[in-house]
Amino acid sequence: MKELQNTKRDIARELARRYSTMTHDELDILESVLVPKKYAKGEKVLKEGDVCRSIIYIDKGLLRQYYLKNGKEVTEYLAVEGTIMMSIESLFRETPSLQQIEAIEPTIIYELPKQRLEEVALHNVNIQILYRKILEESLILSQVHADLVRFESAENRYRRMCKLSPQVALRAPLLYIASYLQMTPETLSRVRSTVLLD
Repeated sequence: MKELQNTKRDIARELARRYSTMTHDELDILESVLVPKKYAKGEKVLKEGDVCRSIIYIDKGLLRQYYLKNGKEVTEYLAVEGTIMMSIESLFRETPSLQQIEAIEPTIIYELPKQRLEEVALHNVNIQILYRKILEESLILSQVHADLVRFESAENRYRRMCKLSPQVALRAPLLYIASYLQMTPETLSRVRSTVLLD
């Protein structure tokens, strides 16, 4: 895995910077928890029916979380480097996931296996804080998306997504963005042309 963009140490430092201050010993422990993995474009990170056992940190690439409804794929989340992703219900209930996670681009992730993370969090307050803040962030992002599709017009949904996730807006296929924003591809095309003319 020589071609990994960042080392485990780099990722441990980045997670500590974002979520919690850490001693050198705690950074060592966090680094030992991280599991690097690579995925080709189109490859599944999590399949429907599998149990999600890790929190995913994206180091490079683009992931899509989706589920099937009446035979159609519904995109629930799109995420680029520097973002956390997980199937939260499957992770905490240890039940088969209804969601799937797929690499839209060649992707490098670092997994934080839940069981191992919880073991080390028992003895390290700053790792406990990191774990809690990652979960808080995940819940907040879910709420932001729910509010976006519930309360905003199609145009405002797209504008907000461009502001919150500009790389997703640039790199994700329009079909997936339309599904994520709960609009048809035709509506998204109309909205994009209006926004681009502003």
